[in-house]
Amino acid sequence: MSTWLERPEQKSSNPATKFLEWKSNDKCFAYYDKAKKENVKVELPLKFVILEHYHTVKGWNDASESGIYANEVLFTSTEELEVKAFKGGVIAKGLYKEIKQQISEAGGHYCRSIYVVLSTGELANISLKGSSVRVYSEFDKLNSSKWQQNWFSVTGAKEEKKGSVKYTTPIFEVADAIKDPSKIIPHVETLQEYMRQYFKLADNISEVDKYEEKKESNEDLDF
Repeated sequence: MSTWLERPEQKSSNPATKFLEWKSNDKCFAYYDKAKKENVKVELPLKFVILEHYHTVKGWNDASESGIYANEVLFTSTEELEVKAFKGGVIAKGLYKEIKQQISEAGGHYCRSIYVVLSTGELANISLKGSSVRVYSEFDKLNSSKWQQNWFSVTGAKEEKKGSVKYTTPIFEVADAIKDPSKIIPHVETLQEYMRQYFKLADNISEVDKYEEKKESNEDLDF
C-alpha cells in the first residue's frame, strides 16, 4: 500500500544481543543461545559499560506451569508494573510495593535489569535477583558517578550463606577509564531510541520481559 506520509518504523525488538543471568552454582554469568538451544556460560572477568538500569519481575508460576514476566520501569515508586504468567494471564498490576505480596505468592521475584555494552562490543542485558541485587545496589551507590567515565567488571564470585543454604554473588569492581566513547555512543543511541518507543507503547513487552525462566532450583533462591 502506498501512502503520502512516511510511516514510522515500529521497532519493538529488544536491541540487546545477549541476556545474561548470574548462575550461583557455576559462579559466573550465562545466557541462552537460541540457535544452540542451550545455556552458554560466560567466564569471568566480565567487562562492561553501564548504560542504564530498570526494575522488573520474573519467576515461575506453579499454577499455570509457566514463567512469570513483567514490563520494565525506571521508578518503582511512580510507575506501575504489570506482572503476567505466560499461560496464566495477569497476576497483578500496580506499584511494586502495593503488589509485592501477590507477586511473591504467585512465584515471582524482583529483578534488576541492567543494560550494558560488553568489551566485545555487544549490547547486552544483565539480570540480577536476590542478594546479587543488594551487592549491585551497594556498588552502584558508590560508583554511579563513574558510568560515563569508566568500564566496570565482575571479577569473581563471593561465597555467601543464609541458614544452611550456600550461594555466591558477583564481585563488582571499577575498571579502567573509557578511552574511546565513540564506540559506546552508537549503542547508547540504539537503546535510547528503543526505550523511547518502549515507554510510549503501553502494551509493549520487550524480549527481556519475555525471557521465560525455568523452574528454579536452590541456587536461584531469592534472598
